[in-house]
Amino acid sequence: MTPKVLIVDDEEPVRLLHGRFLKRLGCWCVLAADADQARHRLTEHEFALALVDVNMPGTSGLELVRHMCSHHRDVAILMVTAVDDPLIADSALEFGAYGYLVKPFECNELLINVSNALRRRKLELQNRQHRDRLEELVLGGEASFYEAMERLKSLGETIGPDEEQAVLSVARLAEFRSREPGQHIERMSSYCWLIAKRLGYEVAACDRIRVASMLHDVGKIAIPESILFKTGRLTPNELEVIRRHAHFGHHMLMGCHSELVQMAATIAWTHHERYDGTGYPKGLAGDAIPAVGRIAAIADVFDSLTTKTVYKPGYPLEKTLDIMVDSRGKHFDPALLDLFVESLQNTNAAPPHELTAGPHTSHAAKGLLDHLNELRRENTVEA
Repeated sequence: MTPKVLIVDDEEPVRLLHGRFLKRLGCWCVLAADADQARHRLTEHEFALALVDVNMPGTSGLELVRHMCSHHRDVAILMVTAVDDPLIADSALEFGAYGYLVKPFECNELLINVSNALRRRKLELQNRQHRDRLEELVLGGEASFYEAMERLKSLGETIGPDEEQAVLSVARLAEFRSREPGQHIERMSSYCWLIAKRLGYEVAACDRIRVASMLHDVGKIAIPESILFKTGRLTPNELEVIRRHAHFGHHMLMGCHSELVQMAATIAWTHHERYDGTGYPKGLAGDAIPAVGRIAAIADVFDSLTTKTVYKPGYPLEKTLDIMVDSRGKHFDPALLDLFVESLQNTNAAPPHELTAGPHTSHAAKGLLDHLNELRRENTVEA
C-alpha cells in the first residue's frame, strides 16, 4: 500500500523538493503551506506520516504537532527545522514526534528517517490492534477487571491450573494497557522461577514466586492511557505518574488474603527498588528490600533488555549481562545477580530436566529455555 505523506512547510521550493525525495520511496505526497492548510488536509486524507517544519507564520509547527498527537494519533511525525535547538527537539519528542531533522540535509538522510518512522508506525499499529484483540478475548471470559480481582480474593494456598489462570487473567489485563511486549509476564516470571531454584528454594516455593511475579505490573491498570501509550518522550511529571504503578499494585493486592497474592503485593511494591537505595517507591536498600522484590528486579530488567520493541532493540545475551553486571551492587543484589549470570553463561546450567520439575512449571520452563536458546544463537551470530 502506498504511504500517504503530508509535507508542511511555508517555503514552496522546500515542499516540492521534499516531495520529489519522498517519491523515491514510493510515497504519495500532499503539500501544505501552513498549519491551517495542514489541518484541512488532515480532514481530507488518512496520512501515514507528516513532515512538519517548526518555524512557520501563524500557528507554529510545534502547536500543529501537539494537535496531531491529540486528534490524529495514527500519523507518524517528523519535525524539520533550520535551527539546531535541543530545547525544540526535546519539545517535539515530548509531544510525540518520531524524529527531528535539521536543514539542510541530504536526500538519503530524509529517506532513512522516513523509512524508520513508517516502519515504527506500522509496528505500533500492529501492536495496538493485537492488544485490542487480546483485551477483547480476555474480557470475553472476564466481565471486568474487578470480577477478575474477586477471583484472586477467593484463592486458597494451593497453586493449580485454576489458581494460575485467575492470576494470569488479571496480569494480562494490566499488560495489555502497558508498553510491554507480548508474553513479558510469562518470561519474566520464568526468570524469577530460575533464580529461586538456584537459591535452593523448594519447587513449591519456586512455583509460588513464579505465579506471584506475574502481577508485578498490575498497578498499570490505574495509569492513564494517555501516558501509557504516549509515543514521545515522557515528561518528568508523566514519569512520576508511571512510577505510581508500584503503589497502586500493592494497594490493590493487599486486599486479598491468599499467601500467594500477598507475595504478589510485595513484588508489585518492591520490584523497582534498587540495592543502593536509589529506587522507588520507598528508596529501600540492601536486605531491607524483600528477597522476592530483589529477584523480580533482576528478572524484569533482563527481559526488558533482551526483548525488542518498537521503541528499542533487543540486546544479545552477553551484552545484556554486561549491562547488568555494571549495575551489580547498585541496581541489583550482587549475590542474586551472580547466581543468575552464572546460570545463563553456563549452557549446561539450565537443563530441561531441572527446569521442568514441579507439576505446573513445564510450560513456563519450556518458554524460558526457548527464549534463552534464541538469545544464545543471536549472540553467537553477532560474535
